[in-house]
Amino acid sequence: MSVNKGKKALIDSTPDFSNQALENAIAQLKVGWVIKSSQCDTAIQNNSVLTSSQKNDVKDTINNIAHLNIGRYLGDLVRHTNSILDGSIIPGNPDITTGDNGQGTFIEILGLVQSLQVLIPDFYGIPASEKSRGVADHFGILMNKFSETEDSTRPVFTTLGENIKFISNANLATETALENAYDDMISFLTTIRDDSTDFQQSLDNRAAAIATALTNFDTALQIYPYATKRTQMIADRDEIIAQLNLESTNVSGLRTYVTSLTDTQAYLNLAADENLRKLIINITQNQNWKDWYTNYESNLANLNPIYTTSTDSDKSAIIEQVLMARGLPDVVDHLNIALVVNKAKQDARIDTKNFDNFTTEQIITKCCEQLSIDTSGDVYNQSRLLLNNLNSRDREIVAEELDLNESTDTIS
Repeated sequence: MSVNKGKKALIDSTPDFSNQALENAIAQLKVGWVIKSSQCDTAIQNNSVLTSSQKNDVKDTINNIAHLNIGRYLGDLVRHTNSILDGSIIPGNPDITTGDNGQGTFIEILGLVQSLQVLIPDFYGIPASEKSRGVADHFGILMNKFSETEDSTRPVFTTLGENIKFISNANLATETALENAYDDMISFLTTIRDDSTDFQQSLDNRAAAIATALTNFDTALQIYPYATKRTQMIADRDEIIAQLNLESTNVSGLRTYVTSLTDTQAYLNLAADENLRKLIINITQNQNWKDWYTNYESNLANLNPIYTTSTDSDKSAIIEQVLMARGLPDVVDHLNIALVVNKAKQDARIDTKNFDNFTTEQIITKCCEQLSIDTSGDVYNQSRLLLNNLNSRDREIVAEELDLNESTDTIS
């Protein structure tokens, strides 16, 4: 059943997804040297003259003190979330016939992540989040992971912003020097043209100047009262980068991962066909697969929905229910030795060979001997002990069936 109210308004418009909430949160962090760091990162990223290799070299050089080169990882957050929203994080394989570039779309990414929330519990018996594949493991940054928390801990952007402002308000000379180095790089990048020649050394010198300024700034922050702020900034960056790397890996590999799970499920669905099952057993070189298909029929026979239980107390209750459904115990009076003998003859543990040559009393004794039951006393005492044993065995059989069902139904 779906919610129909408001659907017309949806079909006549688009969701207009964006990472604006992230950009707004990042804007609050752009104080002091972080403003220059962000501007420098943007200038490098958008420069049309530098090659990709040159851009990467410059970025690496000025990322020597990564926790202070904050504009770099804030820019990476924006670029990363944009690539999710436009689907380009999944590059795909271009189709020269159709002209399709093969990259993903946001709706495809959403659908793939949703499918994992079903597939992973089915295969592993745990929530997708326990495999680092929950929704937040793919979209945590877009879900305001760094601006909001669900517990008493403070958000990353909150502590990061406070520490940036605290340090910036100190007006350290080393911070000023770093801002000047960033400005020099930004100004230089605006001057180079497509026909520029021999600017590599100038570019390298400016990158080295930023790296040196970052080192000096970091040294100044290693003393009181800045040291604790510096330590927290390092921790904050580590958390941001960890989430960024997790999402990048998860989302870019979604197609491959989901395909591997759905293909496996498709193979398993073939097991119901006896001939296909035999084929797979014959051609698979993986012993785990061979065992699963070989044992399929016996394991399937062990499954019984009435045995599904979650606690030991439930097991005891289910055993009683199954015994009652089967009409057990079918003999309750040990004095009726004829009925006790009939029950004993149905027990798989009893060898009934030559029983036709014995009297009922003798059969009682023979059964006791086979089951190592004390035969002292009269036949009625033997019958009592034998009947207790037979009825106890009924319970054991049901318990074994329950255990087999539980074992077969448990993901391993």
